[in-house]
Amino acid sequence: MLKGIPNKRYMPEFKVMVVETMRKEKLSYCEAVRQFEVSDHKSVAVWERIYLTEDPEGLAVERRGRTD
Repeated sequence: MLKGIPNKRYMPEFKVMVVETMRKEKLSYCEAVRQFEVSDHKSVAVWERIYLTEDPEGLAVERRGRTD
């Protein structure tokens, strides 16, 4: 099984496509990781949370480090 590239940056359009496909096809995080070759299922979970709370535009915001 191929793993995604660690520390790879994903484009906002790709993140939206992953989340929308995952929700439409009722994929688990692990299934989405395998299908789209994302490096970590936690990333997909974060993308989904942002998508649901901030709309797809929220995925275009660059987030680094801690925000207190």
